[in-house]
Amino acid sequence: MPRLGADERLQRLLALVPWVAARDGPTLDEVCDRFGLTESELVADLDRLFMCGLYPYTPDQLIEVDVAEGRVWIRYAEYFALPLRLTPAEGLTLLAAGKALQAFPGADPAGPLARGLDKLAAALGVSGDEAIEVALGSVAEPVMVVLKRAVEERRQVEIEYYAFGRDEVTRRVVDPYAVYSASGQWYLSAYCHAVDDDRVFRVDRVREALLLESSFEPPADRPVPAVYQARPGDERVVLELQPGGRWVAEQYPLEARHGQGPHAGHAGRE
Repeated sequence: MPRLGADERLQRLLALVPWVAARDGPTLDEVCDRFGLTESELVADLDRLFMCGLYPYTPDQLIEVDVAEGRVWIRYAEYFALPLRLTPAEGLTLLAAGKALQAFPGADPAGPLARGLDKLAAALGVSGDEAIEVALGSVAEPVMVVLKRAVEERRQVEIEYYAFGRDEVTRRVVDPYAVYSASGQWYLSAYCHAVDDDRVFRVDRVREALLLESSFEPPADRPVPAVYQARPGDERVVLELQPGGRWVAEQYPLEARHGQGPHAGHAGRE
């Protein structure tokens, strides 16, 4: 099954850390349910936190993670208690990045990140939501509200969807797994009853969404949110790129990367 690329995994981790840190040891099941993870994926994410910190990488400069009896605690390094000295340009950049991060599925709209962004906006002399807007694709607000509610309540949705490749509009019932942003657009990961398979839908192409009374139980092996998920029958191609073409691996799905240089052998977005 395709995995999230490095940028999506980082976004998920940045949303997960403040949510867990603000709570007194949430259970692993609670964290997995909120962020759409399996327990093995969550443990892998937490393992990466042990390597997050500043030189000289002593314990007081590293994020601390404790997992015991099915619960998890995250404590920030002492560095986070120090006041930051930002230029106005750096502050605005940080504010924009934080607003974009809040759109990631599972992020707490009233949690530590949101409160920190409000304080940053006040320090910059701007008015938060009015001062900056991070647009990830034009979508109908009523549609987004219905889809997010359906994901939270695990309820089926009937959507009217425009299929760009076939230039046709269809109605179908879906089991929505997650609404997420990627590559500047909003996407819906769901099980589509019309084709009896998992599908990814562009939310801006959903013309109407009707919340149904029927509920569903997400499968344990539900697909990880991604813009594209390779299937066994899809064609594979090999590209030979010059060093200047390294951006291709960050922009498009790939299964493996080979060659010379500091990034050789690292998997990109799968």
